[in-house]
Amino acid sequence: MRVTKAVIPAAGLGTRFLPATKSIPKEMLPVVDKPAIQYVVEEAAAAGLTDVLMISGRGKRALEDHFDRSVELEETLRSKGDTAKLEAVQVSNEMARVHFVRQGDPLGLGHAVLMAEQHVGDEPFAVLLGDDLIDPRDPLLSVMTDVLDSHGGSVVALMEVPREQIHLYGCAAVVAIEGEPADVVRITDLVEKPATDEAPSNYAIIGRYVLDPAVFEAIKRTAPGRGGEIQLTDALRDLINAPAEAGGGVIGVVFRGRRYDTGDRLDYLKAVVRLACERDDLGPDLLAWLTAFVAENHA
Repeated sequence: MRVTKAVIPAAGLGTRFLPATKSIPKEMLPVVDKPAIQYVVEEAAAAGLTDVLMISGRGKRALEDHFDRSVELEETLRSKGDTAKLEAVQVSNEMARVHFVRQGDPLGLGHAVLMAEQHVGDEPFAVLLGDDLIDPRDPLLSVMTDVLDSHGGSVVALMEVPREQIHLYGCAAVVAIEGEPADVVRITDLVEKPATDEAPSNYAIIGRYVLDPAVFEAIKRTAPGRGGEIQLTDALRDLINAPAEAGGGVIGVVFRGRRYDTGDRLDYLKAVVRLACERDDLGPDLLAWLTAFVAENHA
């Protein structure tokens, strides 16, 4: 069964970006001239996942408004003949069917994913975390869905990180799969944010998953873990050795492309600068200014 549904947890408070996120959802912070969440939905749509469920919470109404039509704005732009801006505002409400459900209690990523059970049903589905932006020139989701077709079970995106940073991530122990490329591996264990000297590898879980619906029952069996939250990593660990007919087995896809972390303030700024520098309309002037600025401040 091909994957057509995507789940995007978006109920977090965004405390790292206060006071900006006191009244604006962190997912709506602009990355150049689009909110971060739009990049994520565009990625899902490009991989054929055009049925998107966002898990939101209080104070997130701006997300719903962004993916809805703005008739008055569209008519104003149309009357002015501003076709470019009209097309830009229409993209967000035309690229996918976007639905919303509220998480209510912030009980962790596993709990947020569980909120999607009724919408997803018995189909495999993708989970995309809004803090991770994957460059469209380095497709990841389509690779993951192809791996799911070949192996079944669930598929998790991995990235090699410096050993001293592994405590910031979920971590995977892996073994090679005969006949598969080196970047497609079988996961034998998962640990959420391990101490550096206890981590089984330097393979970090990043925010892309393609999951068998068996994960819902695994989440229900999962007790609160680190931080008192229900961790998706712990639920997936429960599926590693489950039989294939019960949705068991977890495969890792090691991503080596361009990824931008918008959940950290410094990395967010880097993402804005990098993406702006690659734009034809902004890049030349911005790069010239940056070059002069760096030379002036490091002379």
